[in-house]
Amino acid sequence: MASSPHDRRQGRPNPTRPSMGGQRERQPRAPKTQVGEVAYLEVVTVNETGAFLDWGHPSDVLLPFGEQRFRPTPGKRVLVRLYEDQQGRPVASQKLDRFIQDEATGLAPGDEVTLVIADVTDLGYKAVVDHRYWGLLYRDDATRPLRRGQRAKGYVKRVRNDGRLDLSLLPPGPARLDVVGEQVLKALRESGGYLPLSDNSEASEIKTRLGVSKNAFKQAIGRLYKQRRIVIEAHGIRLVPGVTSLDPQA
Repeated sequence: MASSPHDRRQGRPNPTRPSMGGQRERQPRAPKTQVGEVAYLEVVTVNETGAFLDWGHPSDVLLPFGEQRFRPTPGKRVLVRLYEDQQGRPVASQKLDRFIQDEATGLAPGDEVTLVIADVTDLGYKAVVDHRYWGLLYRDDATRPLRRGQRAKGYVKRVRNDGRLDLSLLPPGPARLDVVGEQVLKALRESGGYLPLSDNSEASEIKTRLGVSKNAFKQAIGRLYKQRRIVIEAHGIRLVPGVTSLDPQA
């Protein structure tokens, strides 16, 4: 029984099951993405029709030549948006600007959103927000390094006058300090209960060690100190014995 080019895996075992059309397809796995979403998908093969991508379904999805920004190579990954063609078939496109808008509607500061990292820029990260809008995540608002194609939970930090979005990985308000505080406590536990970081530390040092801005760090340790979870010393902070988390019972 022959298999179609886009159902083959080159150089790897390929579990298959018979299909009604006589072709062989991979056993279905948990879908990596659905129609209407943006995802970073692996190129399985390339032929005269286009490239075929593994999107976690029994059959690979076509990335036609006309929807490519460059010629993909099998084994590499491409950032695409999935949509349905005129016949209702799922198709992939690398031309994200056809689908992703600059001006966001229906979102407000503080809203939780899903991010897909599209590019790394001098300012930070260009991201797709909820698979619909472009947004910018500044480096100071990224609590950890991110890579192209990575999905992450984020928050709308600001909606500009032109409708463009500024983003953050930290939630707004008191919840933001809870997240930073937990990161500080985790770092303290991993460092034996002491961190050589203080109000006088360089912002770059705090960012490298904890992934947060100096201002967020200062607010968080002030809060932890008032909660009697840490002791602030001349050149660092020390965990109060017995404290394990921000849980009120800790």
